[in-house]
Amino acid sequence: MAAMSGKTVLVTGGTNGIGEEAALALAKMGAHVIVHGRSAEKGEATLARIRGEAPDASLEFLQADLGSLDSIKAAAKAFLDSGRPLDVLLNNAGAMHTSRKVTSDGFEMTFGVNHLAYFALTLLLLPALKKAEGARIVSVASEAHRQALKGMVWDDLQSEQSYSGFGVYGQSKLANILFTRELARRLDGTGITTNCLHPGVVATGFAKNDSGWMASLWGAMGMFLRSPAKGAATSIYLASSPAVAGVTGEYFSNCKPKGANRFGTNDEDAAHLWTVSEQLTGMSLEA
Repeated sequence: MAAMSGKTVLVTGGTNGIGEEAALALAKMGAHVIVHGRSAEKGEATLARIRGEAPDASLEFLQADLGSLDSIKAAAKAFLDSGRPLDVLLNNAGAMHTSRKVTSDGFEMTFGVNHLAYFALTLLLLPALKKAEGARIVSVASEAHRQALKGMVWDDLQSEQSYSGFGVYGQSKLANILFTRELARRLDGTGITTNCLHPGVVATGFAKNDSGWMASLWGAMGMFLRSPAKGAATSIYLASSPAVAGVTGEYFSNCKPKGANRFGTNDEDAAHLWTVSEQLTGMSLEA
């Protein structure tokens, strides 16, 4: 199981759920895994759990609040200052909220963490990804993108006019797919691939960011949900399998390509989202 020996992998949201399972599996394959999380205490506990199952695992923890561009920049700088190449960036962290909240930068929280953080961290870490041969960017999207019934609501991306927890989450997952599509186009010829995926409906700490009916519903559905280990399978596959070397710009489910809805395959929307994301974050691919 040394398929990832010598490779460095960063897993965001790696302190629980499918992120932790992906980190464990990739560490068992021989990768040096950087587990990201908001809490240093949870991070150290996660590293201890992984080492309990994989004593020889090569691990480190990277702390960052994905709801803060300053925190994302600091975390990216800490990695870049090490001078190491980054073989795989697994954008896994995600959130859903029943009521509207905002990040420290004033972005609606779900859109900010689920999309803008992916966008910002990926662009900031591109110098390290370019140092690696055949680097991969993997982003966890979702079939929930189909809940964005009108596609990207361009005149209300921050959900100030109308807010629905499921609807806003669906739009953020649609954004993940569009981001992957446009990023693949912009990285053409660099040797870096980027793909996204649906993990399945997984029994994790997801949807427990808030108390109330959504957390209760998720808890009641627990027996019907996919285990975190099964939910992580496609992330692990896209991060490590030789079968997808060179494959880019695709949306996967159950380790196979799957068609996104018509909004998720709209190249004009993908390009427009990129422009909007540059404006919101103040970052660009050329910077």
